[in-house]
Amino acid sequence: MLTVEHIKKILAEGEGLTVEFKKCENALSKSIYETVCSFANRYGGSILLGVSDDGEALGVSPEAAGAIKKDFANTVNNPQKMAPPLFLTLDEIEIDGKLVLYAYIPRTSQIQMTAGRIYDRNEDGDYDVTGSTELIAQMSIRKSNEYTERKVFPFAREEHLKLAELMPIVRQRALNRDHEHPWGDMADMEIMRSAGLYEEDTTTGVKGFNRAALLLFGRDEIIQQAAPGYVTDCLLRVENVDRYDDRLRVESNLIEAFGQIMGFIAKHTWNRFFLIDNLNVNVRDFIAKEIVSNVLVHREFSSAHPARVIVEKGRILAENWNRPLSPGRIDPDNFKPYPKNPILARFFVNIGYADTLGSGVRNLYKYTQMYSGKEPELIEGDMFQAIIPLNRTQDVPNDVPINVPINVLINATEKEVLDLITENPKITYAALAERLSLSSRTIQRSIAKLQGIGHIRREGSRKSGYWEIISDDSAEQYVRNV
Repeated sequence: MLTVEHIKKILAEGEGLTVEFKKCENALSKSIYETVCSFANRYGGSILLGVSDDGEALGVSPEAAGAIKKDFANTVNNPQKMAPPLFLTLDEIEIDGKLVLYAYIPRTSQIQMTAGRIYDRNEDGDYDVTGSTELIAQMSIRKSNEYTERKVFPFAREEHLKLAELMPIVRQRALNRDHEHPWGDMADMEIMRSAGLYEEDTTTGVKGFNRAALLLFGRDEIIQQAAPGYVTDCLLRVENVDRYDDRLRVESNLIEAFGQIMGFIAKHTWNRFFLIDNLNVNVRDFIAKEIVSNVLVHREFSSAHPARVIVEKGRILAENWNRPLSPGRIDPDNFKPYPKNPILARFFVNIGYADTLGSGVRNLYKYTQMYSGKEPELIEGDMFQAIIPLNRTQDVPNDVPINVPINVLINATEKEVLDLITENPKITYAALAERLSLSSRTIQRSIAKLQGIGHIRREGSRKSGYWEIISDDSAEQYVRNV
């Protein structure tokens, strides 16, 4: 959460290796993208617009602020202008009656370019190092040594990956997020290269898929070679707290694992819907997305320690091995986002599995307070922990009497989905969408809610399994005990 005190502290300390001021009162200057590039290539940093070189808040014109924010987001997200693209936005804050725009630029694991040029940061300046082979090589080594996701595995081939199965999903999800997304027209290997998943090891000159590629698209056997300790253990501990009531061991690639862990959380927690921006939003799904994306993306894959997601009676505990930047409890008022695996994080943002860097913490605080009336705890250490309180007394809406049948809690569309599942327990998502003339996303939301309130459950695999209908009495007992 951005605060006036935090910005005033930056202004007082002045420009330096990780801070840059820009006047930009009515429009963006081209030099801002050089600074974005240099920060990303060095240590990251803060850019403030509407501020003089000596730290005085001059302010950005309120009439121009909207266009400035839009131009900035469009440019840094455009792979033709910023490569690889950075999903960044400018935040507004008022300092002494002046409107200041702020962006935090994270360091990246790949060499960052803008308009085909490479910039590095030194003291308080941005330096074009495009023509220096030596400096670029040093930069590449520095980045590859720091981020283990970039380790190249030259023995990995396309047949070791599930490109044919997963790329159609990736393209569609990218287009759902942005209907002009460039991945929509790219071949499989073009996407892999543009996403930084196929690269050259600068120390050996060997080209190949890196660890991030194998984690995202790999078949199980190749993942175990790239990350021998990779597994996410999902547990339900409500009645049997010494062992577990339910367990899901996830070892598949990150794209498939995301849906599996989201389903586990949906199975064992209650939906809560709130009207947000005139949309009826299930905030539990927002919370789950932040938990799952963090466990899958912001973990240290070189460690053999498994990640865990544990649903308990009063909380969800998620933990994973970590390389801490600032050990201790995360304060949302003074939080600097730091991507542990920038390639993976950027890929998840592209396909809508994660939000832009830094917004995840804000969303987690916002939606957890709505969901349970309490704040989450985020603890940075060798083991990163996210603790999400579950206020069980609030899990069932206050206006729903205890003796109301579970059918009352579903709408007409969900009732139609339930009727078709009852008629054919093996019916597919595609068949449901066709029969009801609805979008696949509507079907997915309906299925998730029916699972969340304990009215249906999935037995067997996604391909060969079937839906089991749970009686009203059993479902009622399920949602009030879980």
